[in-house]
Amino acid sequence: MQSTKISVPELQRLKASGQKITALTAYDYPFARILDECGIDFLLVGDSLGTTVQGADTTLPVTMDDMVYHLRLVGRARPRALIVGDMPFLSYQAGICDAIANAGRLLKEGGAEAVKLEGGVNIARVIKAIVNVDIPVMGHIGLTPQSVHRMGGYKVQGKKSGRQPGARERLIEDAEAVTNAGAFAVVLEGVPMDLAAEITDMLPIPTIGIGAGPHCDGQILVMHDLLGMSGDFTPKFVKRYANLERVVADAVSAYISEVREHAFPQDEHSFH
Repeated sequence: MQSTKISVPELQRLKASGQKITALTAYDYPFARILDECGIDFLLVGDSLGTTVQGADTTLPVTMDDMVYHLRLVGRARPRALIVGDMPFLSYQAGICDAIANAGRLLKEGGAEAVKLEGGVNIARVIKAIVNVDIPVMGHIGLTPQSVHRMGGYKVQGKKSGRQPGARERLIEDAEAVTNAGAFAVVLEGVPMDLAAEITDMLPIPTIGIGAGPHCDGQILVMHDLLGMSGDFTPKFVKRYANLERVVADAVSAYISEVREHAFPQDEHSFH
């Protein structure tokens, strides 16, 4: 594994070289340390913590204080990976000044090295304003979880169908708007793979796919999904690489059994 700190220009260099970018979400010190030691390129402290850590139904309740807290935990691992912090709902939609101040807070208080915003054409001016004060911005288009109510759920965006006339064209416009506003990369979520490939070929900045097929410049997954820690539901685009829920459940069950049967602790676990 390389020891050089990953930076925004390094992610852009990876696209130019054709090397795939790897990313996962992280919300605390232990997992940030483990993921970083494996060589992940960037860690997203995502507002997905609302559903994965806090038990909410959506990401909407997540606050700036929540984001700052979890960013600090991840930062304590001093990762080689770039640390990207999500800007939560209503931290950037209400006005330029609020958006700049909140983005700055994620860097100054949380230790983020870049921020991520959801939206395309509608949010391009906000991206530009944040970039203009030297805060790196990652875009996020397609299925944007903060827009769950407008979209009527977590649905694929940009399909070729009569139900979404002009949807593909709008996503291409969103991708161009985010790029022109100065974003250094863009997440494509819940996008048909042929459209994601078209956008990836079109843009000079890296595309990071989640449910967007194999042709993006990089991939990101929610850590809990990858490790099998999200219950029975698994989105179509997720590959489970482990079943930690079963591992944890087996370990806890064994502990309970041994305590009740006076098998733990033994002399070797005691002080004399």
